Amino acid sequence: MVIPRPPLALLLGFLPVTAALAQSTAADPAPALYAERYRPQYHFTPPQNWMNDPNGLVYYDGEYHLFYQYNPLGNVWGHMSWGHAVSRDLLHWTHLPVAIPEAGKLMAFSGSAVVDWPNTSGFGRDGKPPLVALYTGHVDWGDHQSQYLAYSNDHGRTWANYPDNPVLDLHLADFRDPKVMWYAPSNHWVMTVALPKEHRMCFYWSDNLKDWKLSGTFGPAGSMTGEWECPDLFRLPVAGTKQESKWVLIVNVSDGGANGGSACQYFVGEFDGSRFTPDQGVGAASVHWADYGRDFYAAASWSDVPATDGRRLWLGWMNNWKYGQAIPTSPWRSAQSLVRELGLVRDAEGWHLTQQPVREYQSLRGPEVVAPARAIPPGRLDLAPAGVRGDVLELQMVLEPGAAKEAGLTILAGGGRQTRLGYDRTKGRLFVDRTNSGEEFHPAFAGRHEAPLLLRDGRVSLHVFIDRSTVEVFAADGQVVLSEQVFAPVGANAVGLFAEGGEARLVSLSAWPLHGVWPPPPTAR
Repeated sequence: MVIPRPPLALLLGFLPVTAALAQSTAADPAPALYAERYRPQYHFTPPQNWMNDPNGLVYYDGEYHLFYQYNPLGNVWGHMSWGHAVSRDLLHWTHLPVAIPEAGKLMAFSGSAVVDWPNTSGFGRDGKPPLVALYTGHVDWGDHQSQYLAYSNDHGRTWANYPDNPVLDLHLADFRDPKVMWYAPSNHWVMTVALPKEHRMCFYWSDNLKDWKLSGTFGPAGSMTGEWECPDLFRLPVAGTKQESKWVLIVNVSDGGANGGSACQYFVGEFDGSRFTPDQGVGAASVHWADYGRDFYAAASWSDVPATDGRRLWLGWMNNWKYGQAIPTSPWRSAQSLVRELGLVRDAEGWHLTQQPVREYQSLRGPEVVAPARAIPPGRLDLAPAGVRGDVLELQMVLEPGAAKEAGLTILAGGGRQTRLGYDRTKGRLFVDRTNSGEEFHPAFAGRHEAPLLLRDGRVSLHVFIDRSTVEVFAADGQVVLSEQVFAPVGANAVGLFAEGGEARLVSLSAWPLHGVWPPPPTAR
């Protein structure tokens, strides 16, 4: 995770949320938790306070664990600890106490967790494997970062730090975000960890999760504008083949994304347990972005998902370091993205990571509303007469841009504001335009964000999820994704069609209102 520098006044001015809420006036009482104006209803958010990178994503004994960078004391970055929640269905999350807290001058930065099935660490009890977390211990504002270990024998409810921490220390100021996996061909653990300013990923191996030896490095390569952080490394089957699979190396960058700021890039190639060899070029011109939106960062995948499931699942932090600490939400800040299933396809242009919202979200659908096919003349058409509107909504549409220069959807419209999702035929690019979307709280927020997209048979298919202040757009079977925050006016829930410079055509459109999942269940074992 990147190390922001909040103003000193903010660092000295953290207040518990209860104290902040106490400052509300009787004329403007604070709404109940999860009923706040911008609060997402089916995305994960903490009840209160600041959240950033997802950490320690692991599945064990029927539960998906989601840890995350968390400030227990305030609504901006600081006092970094591991927040914790669990779910049995990836939809309904139960919040648990802070798992790994800040200790003295040592903050708990990003990392990962695994189930130590063979008990190589020796931490297991009563014949059951321990959960083991590897995380970066960060001391005194960037002067020292090293890798720490903690373990749990009660389904992750309590954690003990290894007494001989740190387990990997190069005495560096920037050395962070360990992602650990079991490498079956050699029966050992592999840690991928970042040297952020050198734009390099290091691979270490271990027999016991406690003693680590360097085996190889990768980089510099791809995007190097910002610092390299939050790696991931996993194998994916190649779509359309029976046995072929490839390794995917995830490298999140703190700046320099396709549309500016924080972003997630990936490389596809081979990994032999020590070294990663990419198939594609590694120059800046060959960067592969997982998400072209401004608000998808620090993406990480779940470990130990059962083979009977077989999916590679991940999510990312829906924010951007350019403006993340200023987004106009309270008493919480930041959401995680939809949980997505990853895939890999190959065409004449090379490798493409694909992402699809997990099938579990379909259980949240209300009654389907179908808008009739029709021509879209230049201008805007409100879809309210067809019954399509809302700010907690799923949409699937097929559009023919036709003669129009640009055509698409307007969403979260009202009060003179709107967000536009469209296709620019002259450029061959999909875009999200939030230049007139709502609150203007930071100069780096508003903008039009684009992704390359070729028409298929003259059409573009979009799968859109709207959740109060989050918008996620999936196109080209998940090869192109844009994730964005939007802070629209109160009551802005109109949906419409638009065309500019000529006539377009709506081929099909289905919409489903989505049921919220909050408040969460009261307890978890």
